[in-house]
Amino acid sequence: METGNETKILEFLLLGFSEEPELQPFLFGLFLSTYLVTVFGNLLIILATITDSHLHTRMYFFLSNLSFIDICVSSTTVPKMLRNIHIESRVITYGGCITQMYFFLFLTALDDFLLAVMAYDRFVAICHPLHYLVTMNPQFCGLLILGSWIISVLNSFSQISLVLRLSFCASLDIPHFFCEYNQIVQLACSDTFLNDIVMYFAAGLLGGGPFIGIIFSYSKIISSICVIPSALGKHKAFYTCASHLTVVFLFYSTSLGVYFSSFAMHNAHASAPASVMYAVFTPMLNPFIYSLRNKDIKGALKKLFCGKP
Repeated sequence: METGNETKILEFLLLGFSEEPELQPFLFGLFLSTYLVTVFGNLLIILATITDSHLHTRMYFFLSNLSFIDICVSSTTVPKMLRNIHIESRVITYGGCITQMYFFLFLTALDDFLLAVMAYDRFVAICHPLHYLVTMNPQFCGLLILGSWIISVLNSFSQISLVLRLSFCASLDIPHFFCEYNQIVQLACSDTFLNDIVMYFAAGLLGGGPFIGIIFSYSKIISSICVIPSALGKHKAFYTCASHLTVVFLFYSTSLGVYFSSFAMHNAHASAPASVMYAVFTPMLNPFIYSLRNKDIKGALKKLFCGKP
């Protein structure tokens, strides 16, 4: 039903990366293989931390949560994209688009908080080792995870509630491979001022807050490492943080790249390739980053598959 130039929206069109038919098999194979590696790689991390009693520590508890979130982030966007490529369709229903936006906002915010929690865990372990078991007790760790979930859910719910009040015109083409929040808001015909205010406020508070916490934690960690007298001690302390620092760098550099690329180039299509990095490839790389140089994870995986440590 139409009212003026506004339409009751039933579906959107995801334009993806390319309309060239000959590229579709390549894209399907690329993203299918990436998704499978992401799921199985992160599942292995979770299984290793569950089955090996030596990994029943705070650090690996947070790592298994991160792996679970990475699986969910990829599962929010990639399967729908693969289905659309396979059936040669670009359609996503209005309800499907809202659902995809909700979970993507929720999971990326939760990912951000969890990285900050892991940085705090390393800060306590290195800067206050004698108080580590008391400070990072199981109840407190559970509260950190629960608080991250609650804040992420409330943020996602508030932003999606504002999207539901928007009206849309006839142009329903989304220059992206999933329903990205900013792209949907830009398609609206009604006033989006409140949406923009809440979006920037949430980005500053939920993005900037954890990032400042990470910077603070690692500034203290670096100061503590510098005063360690032995070179071996410094290397050992830094070794425990190297994997997490790499993941933090990947997460923030790729997510910021999405917005900088779209603003700098004034082109909505520019953010789609950049989004692939933090929505698809970063969750795939995390298991490799945490396992390749981690003797505990490699030992647990060897024990899991070979039956011996």
